[in-house]
Amino acid sequence: MKRKIVRKLRFLSGFAVFFAGLWFLWDSPLVYPLKIFVVLLHEISHGIAALATGGSIDRITLDAQQGGACYCAGGNPFMTLSAGYLGSLLWGGLMFSLARAKRMNTRWINSFIGMAVIVLSLLYIRSGFGLIFGILFGASLLFVAQKTGPGVNRGALFTLGLTSTLYAILDIKSDVLDRPEAVSDARMLADLTGIPTPVWGIIWTSIAIIFSLWLLHRAYEEA
Repeated sequence: MKRKIVRKLRFLSGFAVFFAGLWFLWDSPLVYPLKIFVVLLHEISHGIAALATGGSIDRITLDAQQGGACYCAGGNPFMTLSAGYLGSLLWGGLMFSLARAKRMNTRWINSFIGMAVIVLSLLYIRSGFGLIFGILFGASLLFVAQKTGPGVNRGALFTLGLTSTLYAILDIKSDVLDRPEAVSDARMLADLTGIPTPVWGIIWTSIAIIFSLWLLHRAYEEA
């Protein structure tokens, strides 16, 4: 019983330190590449939804101001528009869960993510900044996977997952709730459904917060 309590306290303290560091460094160059990576996850999620519903991906763009766009042809517009924020949230949750899995070979997972980023960048990204970022980020992750030990790989995957989850929540707030007049997925979904932009923002934010709390609760129980 005492060991279990110690493990849970260690998990809580470790998570608190990591979260505080991420929060205070949020606008620093150290976290910037992680933000662009989440934007890429967002746009790729749009593309996957389009492909899954019979459409295609024309091109993806990323810019240095943490903006991006996925230009899709065909597919189900409701599913495609909904997939961005929620997709990056789910990818973050998956990476966080894989990093927590004790028997998971995180070196293989990071290698797969790195290769996937490079391949997807070459196939679909058609902006200079986005293409260079995708290749460099994927190569960096491959380097971490191949040249560092299990602890570093697990930490890297944990960082990717937690940052993706947190950024999805903040991104929804910034793009949808703080600026409902701006062009966004929620704005286009509002035009499609007649449901106001802030309502979609509230729905997505609620889903993101509930999902994040569930992830943390499950990780705490498994600690």
